[in-house]
Amino acid sequence: MKKLLLPILTALVLTKAACAHDTWLETNTNIFRVGDAAHVELKLGNHGNDHRDFKMAGKVDVAEIKIEAISPSGKKLDLKNSLIDTGLSPKEGFWKTMVDLNEKGVYTIDETSDAVVSYAPKRSVKSAKTFVLASTSLDNVTPNQKGFEKRLGHAIELVPETNPVAPMGPGTPIKLRLWFKDKPLANTKISFIPEGVTLKEGFDSRYEVKTNVNGRASFEPKEAGKYLVAAHVETKEAGTNKAGQKYDYTAYSATLTVFVPALCPCCG
Repeated sequence: MKKLLLPILTALVLTKAACAHDTWLETNTNIFRVGDAAHVELKLGNHGNDHRDFKMAGKVDVAEIKIEAISPSGKKLDLKNSLIDTGLSPKEGFWKTMVDLNEKGVYTIDETSDAVVSYAPKRSVKSAKTFVLASTSLDNVTPNQKGFEKRLGHAIELVPETNPVAPMGPGTPIKLRLWFKDKPLANTKISFIPEGVTLKEGFDSRYEVKTNVNGRASFEPKEAGKYLVAAHVETKEAGTNKAGQKYDYTAYSATLTVFVPALCPCCG
């Protein structure tokens, strides 16, 4: 275990991380009939230590991102060219698109970016995921689904270990694992942010937990609604990117959006 964690712990910055601007993905619901289309929204907000909620802050620069849908059979669909701008100015609104759900099973919606920010000598590496289920029935959803547990190989990634689309409801724990550079990351804060709630500064024990030695975390939602799961890691990595931009440190962030319905769709 020491061999597993030492390279990661050595790289971590021990000082308080700066506020991070995170991207996240939302859909209009999480369960669809096969053949329907899922409406996907790409948003940007400030989820650092001082402002952790669902409120938007600016708009994603799509020139710097990769966004795709992965079907149950593993087919990848590039969504970048289909993004629609909902704002009147470059910093207003958000991006949206649609995904046709022609296969039965779990679809992964995934977005990543890697860029040096304009307001600091900082490299920002982000990943955002959400999942939707295409089902033959909306009233009797098969609980045994696959696909959500697959790692996509991002530098930082939140990977669910319990089905994030069904079954799910208040009282059902959301279990996941945090991966950082292909290894599970221990003793790292994971925030489970309910829509409409602003977390306290520092560590909010109502909605935050630390990963265990295997990088695992579990949170039991008490109420239905959307939950934004967020993790941050800052390192001393410095350098120059391909565009010639220098950075003195690197900030990693990962988000996962989970919809918790009032009732379990497979149980009623």
